[in-house]
Amino acid sequence: MEAKIGRLVGAMGAFFSGGDNVPWCGRDIIAGVEREVAEAATEEHKNVSIMRLSWALVHSRNTDDVNRGIAMLQASLGGSKSPLEAREKLYLLAVGHYRNGDYPRSRQLLEHCLEIQPGWGQALSLKKTVEDKIAKDGVIGIGIATTAVGLLVGIAAAVARKN
Repeated sequence: MEAKIGRLVGAMGAFFSGGDNVPWCGRDIIAGVEREVAEAATEEHKNVSIMRLSWALVHSRNTDDVNRGIAMLQASLGGSKSPLEAREKLYLLAVGHYRNGDYPRSRQLLEHCLEIQPGWGQALSLKKTVEDKIAKDGVIGIGIATTAVGLLVGIAAAVARKN
């Protein structure tokens, strides 16, 4: 019995904490990669460094960094030289939109990744996380709406009793 209660409490904690497995990136790493981009000696090294910077930015806790990473990736998406490169950029865009709370857009980008490479574990994992967030937000939204309706009915009943 105690084990069942422990699992229930753990499941509820996971549901409300909204934890995920997407890593975070600190400002110090972003600054280091920005220096790497500025000091790149060749165009190829600069392109690789820009991808690393995009990765760091969309994994940041700072919304401005995430938005900057999204903008960089969107600007470079058309210039992708291979499907694999496009897949990577789409995935990073999905991470950025996930971080910004735009779960439907993130899911859409992940579906494009999976069109390029079906079964890609990283995209499948993030897609499940995104879908869990969408479902959780829906459940919370229904709960809020139900509470609001209950309050309105209670207020209406109280007003009716007064009259």
